[in-house]
Amino acid sequence: MSSHLVRVGAMGLVGQFRSPDGAIYPRGRRVVVRTVRGVEAGEVLAEPSGWQDAAGADGELLRLMTVEDEMLAERMERRRDEAFAECNKLLEDRRLPVALMDVELLMDGQGLYFYFLGEVTPDVDALTAELAETYEATVQFRKFTNTLLEGCGPGCGTEEAKGQGGCSSCASCAVAEACKK
Repeated sequence: MSSHLVRVGAMGLVGQFRSPDGAIYPRGRRVVVRTVRGVEAGEVLAEPSGWQDAAGADGELLRLMTVEDEMLAERMERRRDEAFAECNKLLEDRRLPVALMDVELLMDGQGLYFYFLGEVTPDVDALTAELAETYEATVQFRKFTNTLLEGCGPGCGTEEAKGQGGCSSCASCAVAEACKK
């Protein structure tokens, strides 16, 4: 297995990600990786070389970003911007003495992270829990991300799957198709 150096997350953390199929991804390419936090977008910083240890990898490099992945990333950015604005408004309304630096929403819709400058008090924790509930728990959004990550079954996205219970006839693919428009 090959192991790439990939930058992930809002804070630009760098880790080793193994490519289970042995594919080599060029530097600068956007990729989808699985980390301990969930499914995230990343950027390849270095191709595999002799010094990297695939056994000590930080996760798996799943694939190059597809058009669908890019579309999902754009949608996540809009959601992230909404969460950032809402959090800042609530911090101001509640007069909490902390500065919001960034918000990060993972590609799988399962993780929402707030980055603050200052002491994170129980009041700030309560506020982020409230926001997480608002921005993470959208069932249709999770269906959409699951479809992009897993598809609807064998041959998903191919002409052969149409009319056989796959793609154009499955409910979650209909959600994904509607979101493309």
